[in-house]
Amino acid sequence: MVSKNLEKAINEQVNAEFWSAYLYLSMSAHFANEGLMGFANWFRVQFQEEQDHALKFMDYLIAKGNQVELKPIGKVDTSWESILKAFEDTLAHEKVVTGLINNLVSLARNENDYATENMLQWFVNEQVEEEETAQGMIDSLKLIGTNGFGIYTMDKELAQRSYTPLNATAAGA
Repeated sequence: MVSKNLEKAINEQVNAEFWSAYLYLSMSAHFANEGLMGFANWFRVQFQEEQDHALKFMDYLIAKGNQVELKPIGKVDTSWESILKAFEDTLAHEKVVTGLINNLVSLARNENDYATENMLQWFVNEQVEEEETAQGMIDSLKLIGTNGFGIYTMDKELAQRSYTPLNATAAGA
C-alpha cells in the first residue's frame, strides 16, 4: 500500500492525465473541423495514450490496495489560431506534466517508496519522449511556415500514425 499522501498525489495525477486526454481530444476535433484529418488523427492518438497513462496510474493504486478517486475534468480550450500554436500549447502542457511527474518521484523518494519510484520511471522516460516529439513538430511547422503544400504533406504523414495500446508495448511496466 502507498501512503495516503502519495495516494492523494497519484489520484491528482490520474485527473491530470484525463485532463490531458480531454485537451488532445479537443485539439483533434478542432483540426477535424478544419479539414486537417492527419493532424486530427495525431491528436486523437495522443488522446488515447493519455487515457492509457491515467489507467496505468489507476491500476497501480488498485494493485497496491489503495483507493482510486476520480474527480471532474476541468474545461479545456476548443480552438487554436494555428497549427503551430496548438503544438506550442502541447509542448507547454507536456512540460507541466513533466513537472507533475517529477514531483511524484520526489514524493516517492522522500517516503522511501521504491516500488512507486520504480513505476514512475516509466513516466519520466515517457515525458522525455513527449516533449521531444512536440518540439520536433514545432520545428517542422516553423520550417514549413505558411507553405500550403508543406502543411498538406505533413497532414498526410500524420494521418499514418496509429494507436498502440500501452499494454501492447509496456505490459506491466
